[in-house]
Amino acid sequence: MCTRVVWPDANGSVIIGRNMDFHMDLLSNLWKYPRGIERTDGVNGNLTWRSKYGSLVATAFDLIGTDGMNEKGFAGHILWLTESDYGKPEATATQLSQAVWLQYYLDNFATVVEAVEWTNSSQVAIAQLFDPTGHLVPALHLAIDDATGDSAIIEYVDGKPQVYHSRDYKVMTNSPTFDKQLELVKQYSGLGGDKPLPGSTLASDRFARAQFYVEHQVKPKTQVDAIAAMFSIIRNAAQPFRTPEPGKPDASQTIWQVVLDLTNKRYVFESTTRPGIVWVDLDELSFNEGSKTLRLDLVSKLALEGGLAGNVSHQFKDVGDVVTGALDTGVKALEFVAKKQDDFEVIKKAVQSLVGKKKPEAVASK
Repeated sequence: MCTRVVWPDANGSVIIGRNMDFHMDLLSNLWKYPRGIERTDGVNGNLTWRSKYGSLVATAFDLIGTDGMNEKGFAGHILWLTESDYGKPEATATQLSQAVWLQYYLDNFATVVEAVEWTNSSQVAIAQLFDPTGHLVPALHLAIDDATGDSAIIEYVDGKPQVYHSRDYKVMTNSPTFDKQLELVKQYSGLGGDKPLPGSTLASDRFARAQFYVEHQVKPKTQVDAIAAMFSIIRNAAQPFRTPEPGKPDASQTIWQVVLDLTNKRYVFESTTRPGIVWVDLDELSFNEGSKTLRLDLVSKLALEGGLAGNVSHQFKDVGDVVTGALDTGVKALEFVAKKQDDFEVIKKAVQSLVGKKKPEAVASK
């Protein structure tokens, strides 16, 4: 479904590349969140917090954070992992809804070390959402990185967080789990083995290509060179447009990709469905507590001709309390459905059972 790449020594800057793959348009916009926002875990309300850092976030349907960076140069990236097993956490456990999983980390941490320490000590559990577009239960893992070049991947196995923490962990794609990816990649030339670099769209092949090319880069002379190089790497690991493959969200087309300069705090966004590149310089945004939550409308404003282009740091708009309230209600609805999935499954089976018992002649007579 996605690829994430870290280049920690790009002309003295830490450059991140990431693409988002899905079987349909996620209607992604960019949001600016200030410090001081009060939030809850989206599950039972046991975990509450006040955002310590402001952040810039790419969303799905304006409801769920999928990618972003905070004002300290700490970034996070949500990707698909079919093997994710979040278990059935106790009601008293520290939990985060998938809707706020990324946002919690952006709100509270400046470094990967801080985030890893909290993850391990809290053993935070993740409550799954319901995907209203494909009737899928999202299975996700989280990559985090910071302006020092540090990196970590957080996956869930048997209901517990498995954290892989090292500056050497520069790439993350999808299936299989990260420990298996690390073994698979060793078979390829330039990465420890003698097999030629693979070229398919399989997540393991994209992992190998991204790993190879990030390890074989000429040091750039400028930020523009570094961003261009990262776009080249991430495009090489992108998913081409093609006929959808039912039941394979990790085999979807790339709909957008981003490159982040964590050192200079620049966020560059490129759409594949609305061709165009825009960027936001976080130093030009106000994250002061009490400032407005703002949205950059990419869905209607990004276009090949006559649309947004270049530096769009000052193009964010206040959507108003009505829209914000409606979005909050939307997230709560997704969380409610997620909590009731077992109940809905029972209802579905009951309905299917009744339909199956209906006599053919009774149906024909109507």
